[in-house]
Amino acid sequence: MATINFYLDKTDKKGLAPIHLRINCNGSQIKIATGEKIQPEKFDKKKQRATGISVESHELNHYLNYLRERADELLHHSNKKKFEQKEVKTILNEHIDCYKENNTVSIAKEQISLYGKPFTFVDLFAGAGGFSEGFLQAEQNNKFFDFIVANDINENCELTHVVRYNYQLGLDAEFLTQDITEPDFLDNLLHKIGERKIDVVCGGPPCQSFSLAGKRKKFDKKDDLFTHYLEVIKALQPKYFIMENVKGILTKEQGKIKDLILKEINSIVDVKEIPRLVSFTRKVKKESNSFVFDVIIKRIELEAISERDKDYGREEFVNLIDNRFKKLTPKIADYKTSKTDDNINTIRHGFNLLARTKEWNKLKRDIIKEKDYCNVNNDHFTDTFTNFLTEISPENVISRIEKAFKALKISSKYKKDCDDIITALKIYTSTFDESIDLLKQLCNKVQRQELEIILKSIRLYKIEKPFVANASNYGVPQNRERVLFIGCRKDQNFISEIPPTVSEDDKVTIFEALYDLDFVGNNQEAHRYELVDISTQYNGTAKKMENLLKKRKIDGKPNSRNGKSYAEWSKEGRLIERYQPQTKPFYVKNSKGLESGEKFFDILNNHKTSNQNKKVIKRLEVILKSGNYKDAQKELKKRGLASNKRNYNVLKPEEQSSTIMTIPDDYIHYNSPRALTVREMARLQSFDDSFVFQGKRSTGGNNRKTEVPQYTLVGNAVPPLMARAIANEILKNIK
Repeated sequence: MATINFYLDKTDKKGLAPIHLRINCNGSQIKIATGEKIQPEKFDKKKQRATGISVESHELNHYLNYLRERADELLHHSNKKKFEQKEVKTILNEHIDCYKENNTVSIAKEQISLYGKPFTFVDLFAGAGGFSEGFLQAEQNNKFFDFIVANDINENCELTHVVRYNYQLGLDAEFLTQDITEPDFLDNLLHKIGERKIDVVCGGPPCQSFSLAGKRKKFDKKDDLFTHYLEVIKALQPKYFIMENVKGILTKEQGKIKDLILKEINSIVDVKEIPRLVSFTRKVKKESNSFVFDVIIKRIELEAISERDKDYGREEFVNLIDNRFKKLTPKIADYKTSKTDDNINTIRHGFNLLARTKEWNKLKRDIIKEKDYCNVNNDHFTDTFTNFLTEISPENVISRIEKAFKALKISSKYKKDCDDIITALKIYTSTFDESIDLLKQLCNKVQRQELEIILKSIRLYKIEKPFVANASNYGVPQNRERVLFIGCRKDQNFISEIPPTVSEDDKVTIFEALYDLDFVGNNQEAHRYELVDISTQYNGTAKKMENLLKKRKIDGKPNSRNGKSYAEWSKEGRLIERYQPQTKPFYVKNSKGLESGEKFFDILNNHKTSNQNKKVIKRLEVILKSGNYKDAQKELKKRGLASNKRNYNVLKPEEQSSTIMTIPDDYIHYNSPRALTVREMARLQSFDDSFVFQGKRSTGGNNRKTEVPQYTLVGNAVPPLMARAIANEILKNIK
């Protein structure tokens, strides 16, 4: 066993003593300069710490602890059992140089275009920053992307963003940690954007909880995320927007959800064209003089109102209909009936409920948050919450009003007036397209032709259909299929798909991505790269494994002359020249650690294996030998190693992985009976090694609902190389 401590050398002319690291082992001694100095009276030799509570003392103690940990890890927890003195010095000096070189770099230089044309982008539902990372790797014809703002609701997403983009890359990109459904979200986003125009918005709002009218939702907190994403699009009106989602969205409710999403996107209008449509509608109204036209005009004008004024516009809309009913009431009921009849009161009070949609939406949002916080789901409380939230929805209030009208005994003379009010209420909750469909029905053939011409110019975005993109087509060693909706503003070139960058035969394999990281065992953490000798590790199959390695371009396309291997690209980084890191990568445990300077500057980060017990290791060995979980079941049961776990994915070195998720135990390494490290999962997602995932490594139980640890950050991310392909295609077409 080696002993590791620090000692002070002789003081210099300023009275400062250099601090040295000293290692004693089997009668041999190694001395290494730490590069730090201290006044002798401020160093506690017994505790091996700087005294005092200053920031400088705190950072120095963190640095010394860091060096002690790395020395202890090297000498006591390494696979290698014997080291030469020179080798120990070289390795520890690498850690010292890495730390000293980078710990003084200041935050956030201004993002300046030295040459070329920058296009701005915003990343919503950003998570770790897969979209952001890919966009900063893109460059076409001297055009590139300028990162403005990212958003997510979790603090660890913000921490990972701040460390990567503000500290490490020195950019001034901001982060908004807020729920997109909050009333002031858009105002806060616009404040961070300032006077800048946004060219591209990207993000993946979950649409899984989407449901059609008439079908009851569970009132999940994700229900409104897609709608609010589109509200941001309406406000920013970018040249392009990308919406990423799971493949299942295409077939949800027999494809009707996909159609609904397309309909909502097509309902985004060019507000500059609204006056033209309103003028047309007024012209048609003169010929029929119907109240419904007034309501259609109000609905059309709502599209031109800014988001902060929308609630006032909705209230005005309801008041218009309410006033119509007030004039009608004396004609369909006497005074006493109008004050006491349940049906008339239902209609009257229904208007009050609809006029306060803003307040009811806030209440709904707060209830859903509390419901989610208390884990109310699939229990005896669920129906109570669902029923109440259903009752206060505008659609349900209107349904009640309609039933109340039908229950009234109204003479045929005023039936059309009542029907017009019900139609007006339905227009209130309709999409722009649904309102236009009604307008078309009220037009004659010539008017319809004129309306179609107006509609062609009023639709702000062109989109025909979504398409499925497989990440493996873009140099990612993973068969991750995702649906992409790409909205193209009408003044921009149309993009209908993202062309693959690699052919089926040239896709990056798992072995290419991970082979050079295969030097850690069970319950080990590596902070530097170690040499992996394929010929020793694979004996008879070494030639076959070596043949899997290819020289490639960044995007995965083979390039035998001057390309690099996938592992080399991962180590060297794929960012374009203007975004090269200003400091080496570092890790912090939390935001407090970042503020207090507790940074861990290591050569390799996020490469730690789980501590799996002997039984789990034996189970994984059986599954690995069988090749898949299903074939291993009989042997596992026979040996008393059966598990309730639904599935294990055995990685095949010559293939691409299945979709990387957020739980590492779902995967078994192709060469060892163990789960994957965060860094290995990040490689399969195509993140550079310099991208460090911050905070906790993993979490479990109910904490999964609120925490976003490293594994979740990786698993939920858009693969950067796929995002890079999207960004490059946009740069080719953007005007």
